[in-house]
Amino acid sequence: MQQTTENTATSTDGPLAAPMLARLRQTMQQHADRPALCIDDQYYTYRQLAHAVGTLRHALHPLPDRHVGLVANDDLHTYAAILALWMEGKSYVPLHPLQPLARCLDIIGQVDIQTVIDTSDNTHYTEQRVIRPDRLEPQPTGWAANGPTTDDQTAYILFTSGSTGRPKGVTITLGNVAAFADSLFALGIELGPDDRCLQMFDLTFDMSVGSYLAPLLCGACVYTVHPGRIKWQEVYRLMEQYAITEAQLVPSVIHYMRPYFDEIEALSMRYVLFAGEGLPADDVAAWQHCVPRAEVWNVYGPTENTVYSTGYLIPRNNMAAYNGIVGIGRAMRHVQLRVADGQGRPLPAGQPGELCLAGRQLTPGYWANAEKNREAFFEADGQRWYRTGDICELQADGTLLYQGRRDSQVQIQGYRVELSEIEHVARTFYHKETGVAVVPMNNGSGDIALCLAVEGTDGQTDRPLMAHLRQYLPQYMLPTQILHLPQFPQNTSNKIDRKEIQRLAIDHYHHNIPSWKEKKY
Repeated sequence: MQQTTENTATSTDGPLAAPMLARLRQTMQQHADRPALCIDDQYYTYRQLAHAVGTLRHALHPLPDRHVGLVANDDLHTYAAILALWMEGKSYVPLHPLQPLARCLDIIGQVDIQTVIDTSDNTHYTEQRVIRPDRLEPQPTGWAANGPTTDDQTAYILFTSGSTGRPKGVTITLGNVAAFADSLFALGIELGPDDRCLQMFDLTFDMSVGSYLAPLLCGACVYTVHPGRIKWQEVYRLMEQYAITEAQLVPSVIHYMRPYFDEIEALSMRYVLFAGEGLPADDVAAWQHCVPRAEVWNVYGPTENTVYSTGYLIPRNNMAAYNGIVGIGRAMRHVQLRVADGQGRPLPAGQPGELCLAGRQLTPGYWANAEKNREAFFEADGQRWYRTGDICELQADGTLLYQGRRDSQVQIQGYRVELSEIEHVARTFYHKETGVAVVPMNNGSGDIALCLAVEGTDGQTDRPLMAHLRQYLPQYMLPTQILHLPQFPQNTSNKIDRKEIQRLAIDHYHHNIPSWKEKKY
């Protein structure tokens, strides 16, 4: 029997964005004296958040800008800026404060950003209008109603690793965000004013949206992980110190915490959601004993379909898995999916194919990238579909199993990385005269590490090469070793044999301790 498109949408087809913003304003007013954020162990109430939102709205209101750069710092004013921008009909484009300035300036150039909100002590954005929210004259609260809000209003543009060597922007609308929030709550994630929710992600990563938005819509308190500390250790500390009740995590966090599982008994935890990379079944089975009262979910979704698209409530026994990786479940409320062949046609259950997504969470497209839009999206059965590049298989019970990537993307620390982007930057160092290839490998501790293979050179240029890579790439995209080969192996099609390079890289890794280590977690 041919697999049919799965559609679990059950709620209204009406507007979602305006009700979401109204709910945010209502929450700030209704819970004014309750904590909204705990940042670096300091609490901020919903009243303080509302005042910060109102002050920023006053500064933003006269500006014609539709898209505003936001330096993604971890403080009250940065979170307030997100809400203020939405309420003023504008979007945020997050700029990582620790990533190479050249990358951030490239993003600014692509979107033609004229204004940047920055709470840093010293801003790098001297060519743009810079708003310093912590230095603004206080204004009335953010409870005031915003102007007309439509679902197609842009909420944010997130830049992810691009196959051309440049980061590519994913445009997400307020309607997408509101549909995602509705889908998340439809899973049965019920938060309230007494909940204490973890936010461990940089604002340049879309899992941050689920981590801050869901609690703020419900009057709960968001506890942020300090960006300057080792993440898994800070997650452990916050869970224990503040009796966290809800957490959205990347699986590598519990992998690093696993030696301490015998000491963890998080009785307060009600919900744990894993996403961002494959979830090892043995890790999560052990973790479930640490959170005996919690629902544990594996959720999945590309940035293009707004944070999470599918969800799987992991049972205590007999969990669905493929090659030791937990299944990703069923479509969320506002998501339609199909496992398709190369032409986008649905395949029978039990047959692997590319996962394609449609519905109210789907991006309008990539920013100013018509070619990529033609490649990634297609029309079928009256719907616009996105090709995820993920190979999945639909089981007889309707559960999806994830089987890997179709292309050269890998997940590292929850971030999606295009290997070809790293190769592009490396080639610019060698002026494109030297063959380069980046291959992923398991570093022996369950994490993905990257090896940069270079053809026909020795190690004399390794240090300047790494300095060059650091100038253009974030830390998680840096290779952990460089492998020098006199000539790249080729396969029977006379193409570079990446599998053989990967085998050589793994062998080299185990016989040579790399001179620089992966940074996180």
